[in-house]
Amino acid sequence: MPKTFGVFTLGDALITFDPAETGPLRYVPSFTRKVGGAELNFAIGCARLGLHTKWTSRLGGDEFARVIYNFARGEGVDMANVEFVKGYPTSLNFKEVREDGSGKTFYYRYQSPILTLEPEDITEEMFGDIDLIHLTGVFLAIDPKNLVIVKRVLEIARAKEITVSFDPNIRLKLWTLEQAKAVYQEVFPFVDILLSGLDEIEMIIGDASTEALENCAAQYDIKQLVIKDGSNGAKVLTGGIWYDQQAFSVKPIDTVGAGDGFDAGYVYSVLNGYTPEEALRFANAVGALVTTVSGDNEGLPYLEEVKAFLGDEKIIER
Repeated sequence: MPKTFGVFTLGDALITFDPAETGPLRYVPSFTRKVGGAELNFAIGCARLGLHTKWTSRLGGDEFARVIYNFARGEGVDMANVEFVKGYPTSLNFKEVREDGSGKTFYYRYQSPILTLEPEDITEEMFGDIDLIHLTGVFLAIDPKNLVIVKRVLEIARAKEITVSFDPNIRLKLWTLEQAKAVYQEVFPFVDILLSGLDEIEMIIGDASTEALENCAAQYDIKQLVIKDGSNGAKVLTGGIWYDQQAFSVKPIDTVGAGDGFDAGYVYSVLNGYTPEEALRFANAVGALVTTVSGDNEGLPYLEEVKAFLGDEKIIER
């Protein structure tokens, strides 16, 4: 029986309100309640691919918190390190979706319950069966204190020799680019796999040329520098060699969550020993499938769906 790999992530979760119509938010009269959050999307994506996934978070003491908790638990995410906190409202966001599938997100996460998570809440016992830790810039952007928490996680990862993946996932509505860059400089030296959008890495290092990317990987000793470029595909620098894969052609309905899905697909591939080309192809497939369904995580595919999409396996429908 193949090994089930363990993945750990931590971060905020939100109730996401998806618009009933496309166009500017001010003209949308009604919304559908769903669940979102970059790290939770990643956790769900990993769980659907068959990875044992632990998510650490704090949820409000309200009904929306129950929605998030029950949804994540129902997806098979390990919720042992998720707690409810009274007096803190569950975070919300409202999405705006345009006709071409692009959109904006409006956050309402003042006094987020994740603010109650403290460095001492991170214990070595959490990582006993973990093979990879995935972190993002969203958690870091919420509060300056979170850098201390992340450093605690990174110290444990280094001591236990656990692989670390990181997605900058820049949210300029939560902090400034200067603040983000200063924090990333402290995190990058601990990162084995950097999963960044092309536009994000250009903002961080000021240059997206091949030479600049190679210098960045060398400076921080990043083993795999993965560049996500949407419909243009993705590439990875590993072992001093660049590998690239074209994107799959699909009709996008909602692009939110595609990057989180790509991350889950790439992590799954690395843990299962895929070659760089295979990992990019698999991750591209997961990201493409996410865009074909409205919602942050509704389109995250199960393993057999990815294999069927790639032509590696057939799904019998009747």
